[in-house]
Amino acid sequence: MLLLASTSSIRQQMLRAAAVPFEAAPARVDEGSIRAALLAEQAHPRDIADALAEAKARKLANRSPGRLVLGCDQVLGFKGKVLEKPDSQETALAQLIALRGQTHQLYSAAVLYDDGEPVWRHVGVARLTMRQVSDAYIAGYLVRNWPAIGESVGGYKLEEEGVRLFAQIQGDYFTILGMPLLELLNYLVLRGEIDG
Repeated sequence: MLLLASTSSIRQQMLRAAAVPFEAAPARVDEGSIRAALLAEQAHPRDIADALAEAKARKLANRSPGRLVLGCDQVLGFKGKVLEKPDSQETALAQLIALRGQTHQLYSAAVLYDDGEPVWRHVGVARLTMRQVSDAYIAGYLVRNWPAIGESVGGYKLEEEGVRLFAQIQGDYFTILGMPLLELLNYLVLRGEIDG
């Protein structure tokens, strides 16, 4: 049975919907310190997502010998910067205004550890272009969707009303939700962990 190093409800929903047997547990890594160190080194957002996913998988794998552990993380790259989950409606407003009419990238990383060793990794990327939404719509959107959207980088959830913010999306839907699910399922089938 897969051990998911996350308490993310959307990642759990994806695995449950795909009929992948799993248990979930928090990895409790210091994401802020890892992210800050990588940003200081001018790491690419893709590499930051990968490093955070690996840190989560490694931490839980060290506490769970003999288990297949999945770590995941998602990073939003925009004009050479990394945006984080908004901690307030004001931060979410500023992010949405900055993203309006622009294209940004979501990098969703997944790393699998088997018995304490990394055995598989994948970073999916999606490009999202936001519409020129009005100030009034953004303000109403925040009122209707806060605090739930504070759990998502960029301040939106594509699986909910956030889809109305976008004019164009290029990339895999599951990658946008926070996990490269198709690639993960393919690997689990190849390993014989799930039927396929």
